[in-house]
Amino acid sequence: MSEFLTTGLCGLAVLVGLILFSAIKIVKEYERGVVFRFGRIQAARGPGIILVLPFIETMVRVDLRTVTLDVPAQEAISRDNVTVKVNAVVYYRVLDPVAAVIQIEDYNRATWQIAQTTLRNVIGQSTLDQLLQDREAVNERLQHIIDEATEPWGIKVSIVEVKDVELNTTMVRAMAREAEAERERRAKLIHAEGELQASEQLAEAARVMATEPGAMTLRYLQTLLEIGVEQNTTTIFPVPIDLLTSIMTPQTKSD
Repeated sequence: MSEFLTTGLCGLAVLVGLILFSAIKIVKEYERGVVFRFGRIQAARGPGIILVLPFIETMVRVDLRTVTLDVPAQEAISRDNVTVKVNAVVYYRVLDPVAAVIQIEDYNRATWQIAQTTLRNVIGQSTLDQLLQDREAVNERLQHIIDEATEPWGIKVSIVEVKDVELNTTMVRAMAREAEAERERRAKLIHAEGELQASEQLAEAARVMATEPGAMTLRYLQTLLEIGVEQNTTTIFPVPIDLLTSIMTPQTKSD
């Protein structure tokens, strides 16, 4: 009888030890344990060692670290009727572990789905130039929409970045032609501006020379000096314009 009692006590001690061991939970620094007692929410516990009463309480672990979510390429038509493929990356973290557990079944999958839907919607509301040139504003708009949708779940979306914008081959060729035409237009404008500035400088030089009679002769001599530097056998004789004018002007015969 004593042996049976001793065996029973040992078994009971082992059972109590197992129950106590299973009640001890270790929650890491970047985790929180959301505890339910008889199905009712209690609180988020941790980090460190916490006690969860067996058969009475249950615990769900929630990771508080920032999650990097890759949004696969979404094909949509932009506001200016251009078919594009855009992929993005979303950075988010859990701020309220209790809301992340009781408000949504799977907050990771829900955030992933919201990010895809929002990306397609924003593409449809943006032009191709905005996606290519004003990407920072597009990123802010995506972040605001996704963060507003996930806020009731205790999720904070910190950064959304559009990684790549893919275009079809036809559109790439059309953009190349457009860029080439734009470069030609700029070249023509620069050439026209140069001609205008040169004409203004020449007009100013002519006005200065007109006020000083000896300026033209000095300019002739300077030109001869510049030509004489090179090995050239050509000889140039400057002739005043006034002399040629007097020769070419017909004189009126006197009676």
